[in-house]
Amino acid sequence: MTAETQLPQATGSCCSPSGSCHDGADSGAPAGEVTTVYQVTGMTCGHCEGAVSEEISGIEGVTSVKAVASTGRVTVASRAPLAEDAVRAAVDEAGYELVGRA
Repeated sequence: MTAETQLPQATGSCCSPSGSCHDGADSGAPAGEVTTVYQVTGMTCGHCEGAVSEEISGIEGVTSVKAVASTGRVTVASRAPLAEDAVRAAVDEAGYELVGRA
């Protein structure tokens, strides 16, 4: 039998209670990198997350994408702010709907 113990999150920890790898205090992103969180509807599983991530990753300047189906949130890091219409087109191409910024 195993038991799980939840330890309090340390300040500056790479994992926050929300499941994000950043606690918001210091994004850890390289200087000049922009992180934007979007709300996407229709994602229900890992396949959905992969489809959305793959399409958004194809946008010029995107450096990383993390989609979470359970929350509908997609976190995108890029070298510069992205045009929302480009993100919307990528999400549409994947078969989902961009609600807007979260």
